Amino acid sequence: MNPLLEEFKTPYNTTPFSKIENKHFKPAFVAAIASAKQEVDGITNNPENPNFENTLEALDYSGRLLSNISHIFFNLNSAETSDEIQAIANEVSPLLSEFSNDIGLNEALFQRIKTVYDNKENLNLSTEQQTLLTSNYKSFVRNGAILNEVDKNTLRDIDKELSQASLTFGQNVLAATNKYELHITDNNDLAGLPDGVKDAAKMTAEQKNKDGWIFTLDYPSLIPFLTYSSVRALREEMNKANGSRTFKGDELDNQSIVLNIVKLRYQRANLLGYPSHAAFILEEQMASSPANVMSFLDNLLLKSKPVAINEFNQVSDFAKETDGLEKLQSWDASYYSEKLKQKLFSLDDEQLKPYFKLENVVNGVFAIATKLYGLTFTQLTDIDTYHEDVLTYKVNFENGDLVAIFYADYHPRAGKRGGAWMSSLNDQYIKDGVNNRPHIMNVCNFTKPTETKPSLLTFNEVTTLFHEFGHALHGMLANTTYPSLSGTNVYRDFVELPSQILENWCFEQEALELFAFHYETGEVIPNELIQKIKASANYMQATQILRQLNFGLTDMAWHTANPAKINSVDEFERKATASTQIYPNVEGNNFSSAFSHIFQGGYSSGYYSYKWAEVLDADAFELFKENGIFNKEIGARFKDHILSKGGTEHPMELYKKFRGQEPDNDALLKRAGLIESLTEATT
Repeated sequence: MNPLLEEFKTPYNTTPFSKIENKHFKPAFVAAIASAKQEVDGITNNPENPNFENTLEALDYSGRLLSNISHIFFNLNSAETSDEIQAIANEVSPLLSEFSNDIGLNEALFQRIKTVYDNKENLNLSTEQQTLLTSNYKSFVRNGAILNEVDKNTLRDIDKELSQASLTFGQNVLAATNKYELHITDNNDLAGLPDGVKDAAKMTAEQKNKDGWIFTLDYPSLIPFLTYSSVRALREEMNKANGSRTFKGDELDNQSIVLNIVKLRYQRANLLGYPSHAAFILEEQMASSPANVMSFLDNLLLKSKPVAINEFNQVSDFAKETDGLEKLQSWDASYYSEKLKQKLFSLDDEQLKPYFKLENVVNGVFAIATKLYGLTFTQLTDIDTYHEDVLTYKVNFENGDLVAIFYADYHPRAGKRGGAWMSSLNDQYIKDGVNNRPHIMNVCNFTKPTETKPSLLTFNEVTTLFHEFGHALHGMLANTTYPSLSGTNVYRDFVELPSQILENWCFEQEALELFAFHYETGEVIPNELIQKIKASANYMQATQILRQLNFGLTDMAWHTANPAKINSVDEFERKATASTQIYPNVEGNNFSSAFSHIFQGGYSSGYYSYKWAEVLDADAFELFKENGIFNKEIGARFKDHILSKGGTEHPMELYKKFRGQEPDNDALLKRAGLIESLTEATT
């Protein structure tokens, strides 16, 4: 008996994690792939003439079992992995890649789709149906349906190799992250660190059966250390450990994998008739072409770099005045930026953290969703989870209708990759009159509670939680007919709008007073601190934009260049990012070799989308500001035209239906204060 292949007789049809063993996965994948192939055969062998229902609709509803198993397995591989799960991933990924190619290169299936597509003008299709038809037809063409048999086989080989290379890349990053630890036994080496940071490091050491304190490359450990440690040599060690973790020439080195991935992506794009991987990807994004992306990034660079240089000089001068530091290095950036922030605004994260107890912040983001979209959240205790840290909630509309099941996994552990993300365990779609509601996950890495303190978040972590919950709302409020167009299945440069717009509420007094309570006294965050948060909102903003541009330009460089001409990962990265460099380069550090977003996480040729979507979110939030941040009418418009519609229409059309106009391209620069700062920096 394989629980993955049986009906889940669980509350809300949730995943029975405790019944699933690793040995169940590969047989389940094999069986589900076979079942999905039968469903496709049923479509291609249908004696009836092709039409929308028996071809496009049938195809979109096919493979649900395989989709569910994949969601479960790959969520575990990210959030609760092990050597055994990673080995299974290496075995099943080529099978999934082969199956995907079997569908995409199925000539009989493509001909049926083409027949319907060629007759589309005579069909009375809804907007969503038109989108499904067009996206499927273009997907088949863009993925090799019109190639000859030799080229189709080449494409299959490339995709198998890419699948394996991406997996190995991610496994190396996780292993290298877990491999390093800074073990401190001398109390003097803790100078500058807040008590909460030291408590967490002591707990980590105890868990590893060691004395003293242990700091790791997990963000809740790394970032506070780089921000507060006054022991410069140890900041340097941590910085270099993080920057070089998959760039050491050892068994976890990713340099050859990076070169192989970009080579294979380039070959794949050329095979399909595109000059580069970026050209292939961007054809189906709002930006539409590499030239448009580069123009967007270069414009931001032009306007942010002079201000960022001013910011660097301010921090550098401050470090020299404070400690006589002659040359500011990257491992000094967070430390002295934070010190200068304290001086300028009388504000630091340690002042704010007592007001941001994790449980209160979660309740706060729930309350905001209630005010905006009429949602209610009820914690459940009868839902099976994959780890004891995971909390589950039932989400309903105020009329009692089920919206979604929400899983919240907030603390780091050895089997979880770094960062924060949203994903789904079960898709939303409507079939046979039944609206299948989604099961949505948020996974983050916030400091665990200690014996003396609860989990207290930095303000940056608060915005991260809101960001990921914005993605979760996009998934939870999905209300489309077809699974492939549901939820976050939208253009990559549109998907960040729901996440980034929600961050804005973190800076509003009306919102903060819903959840920012001192964990000991229960006192609401003082207005004085709120004003300091708002006043410091644009502090080092140009530097942050420049950092994002660095990542975006790195991504575009890798995916527009001819990889045959690239011999050194490090040299190529340095040339690609020279225009964004303000701090001195660190010998031995390399970002590309651990750039999981583009080499594992699906953001290849898409990292620019964070900034692209910030333009949308800055413009969209202006409408809320003009009408009240909890205005139910504006909230309903955002839900009805953005959050619920998924990829059923072109995103610009959806945006205009919400906003009433196209976005103001200067909205981001205005919000970041860069227009005024640029004037000051250039005069």
